[in-house]
Amino acid sequence: MRRTKILATLGPASESPEVLREMIKAGLNAVRCNFSHGTPEDHEKRVNMIRQAAKDCGCFVGILADLQGPKIRIAKFKNGKIELVIGKELVLDANLAKDAGDEHQVGIDYKELPNDVKPGDTLTLGDGDHELKVKRVEGARIICEILTSGILSNNKGINKKGGGLSAKALTDKDKQDIKTAARLGVDYVAVSFPRDASDMHEARALLQAENSKACLVAKIERVEAVQNIDEIIKASEAVMVARGDLAIEIGDAEVPGVQKHIIQRARSLDKIVITATQMMESMISCPVPTRAEVSDVANAVLDGTDCVMLSGETAVGKYPVKVIQAMDRVCLAAERNSSTRISRHRVECQFNRVDEAISMASMYIANHLDVKAIVALTESGDTVLWMSRIHSHIPIFALTRNAMTQGKMTLCRGVVPVAFDSTAMPAQSINKAAIAELLKLKTIAENDYVIVTCGDHMGAHGGTNQLKVLKVGSVA
Repeated sequence: MRRTKILATLGPASESPEVLREMIKAGLNAVRCNFSHGTPEDHEKRVNMIRQAAKDCGCFVGILADLQGPKIRIAKFKNGKIELVIGKELVLDANLAKDAGDEHQVGIDYKELPNDVKPGDTLTLGDGDHELKVKRVEGARIICEILTSGILSNNKGINKKGGGLSAKALTDKDKQDIKTAARLGVDYVAVSFPRDASDMHEARALLQAENSKACLVAKIERVEAVQNIDEIIKASEAVMVARGDLAIEIGDAEVPGVQKHIIQRARSLDKIVITATQMMESMISCPVPTRAEVSDVANAVLDGTDCVMLSGETAVGKYPVKVIQAMDRVCLAAERNSSTRISRHRVECQFNRVDEAISMASMYIANHLDVKAIVALTESGDTVLWMSRIHSHIPIFALTRNAMTQGKMTLCRGVVPVAFDSTAMPAQSINKAAIAELLKLKTIAENDYVIVTCGDHMGAHGGTNQLKVLKVGSVA
């Protein structure tokens, strides 16, 4: 069973029920809905389609709503595009009319940009394709020298190398989109361009005001976010190594080291981590990945990422099903490496909670006994999250009645969510019923050893205080 989860972006290439069902059958665990595009009604239709497709396939599929965040862009050119010539000047003018750009000047939608830059700064346009050097700032006008030639078209994004842009993470649009995400009951909400923990706390407060318990994903895209990584991780349920904008801000050569560091810190702090951007980019137009892409995905798995994400590959690519199959194949191969089964995570730690100690003890036993599966009866999912931080090849089944916990577990490495209401049955029959669920899934067989964790009071948050090793077929 593959432990690393696959998150894929919904788009024109994949937003039909037929294609989505095939993607789920190929191994898709969760779907990213890009809130940069579409109306609330569009989002509702997509969420309903995802849920129906998951139901048709008889499994859980998580839903992540990805907020647009602050989009710092140039405006439009009179003729739709211009040609950049090295050494020439281009003025970014916050006061210029929206569609009055020409080869000398262009408007910008972020009016505070002149206050965020100084002479000597480097600005990039698009996905880092074009570079400008700031020569001077005159009021609302930023006079730049063109450093790279090429064609520049309308509405391209602006980044500042080294970071330092003051735009807030949550825009007015994002705040309205949070309300939509809460109403639709999504499992995760991703915050774009957070700078520190306060951005995540603000998003949390907005979700809670809408009575939503959705998990928060912090997309690490800014220099400031890297500098404040621990506090951001602690303020979130998950972090995403969003390598596109991050590479522009810190430099592409720095990304691999930062990626490894973020994965390590997230796992150490018992949080979920997603690795994203251009993982199999060539499969937008090619039916097989490059060898470099295979290595990229495999190395993220070997480093311990919970989840690998696909963007344009499934949103607009020609092969949305094949790319899931390729990702599945590469993850499985990487997981066969012995390093993915060795862990010293928290071996020397003192635990402050009984349920946490039970989780750690379960994994120690599982890795030192011929155990075929771990069954965790859980309300919040905390116990299985702790378990999943320990490298192992043994599947963890999260049996829960809580729909939000089921959704959260779709991105958690090595964890399979299973609908199970232990509060609706006599205490003495729970173990037998739990094992019966795994037998239905054909993951265990007669005489297999299984670890079961639960609490005295079923359905209570943080109540796990029991660990049992049971033999299938001998449970009364």
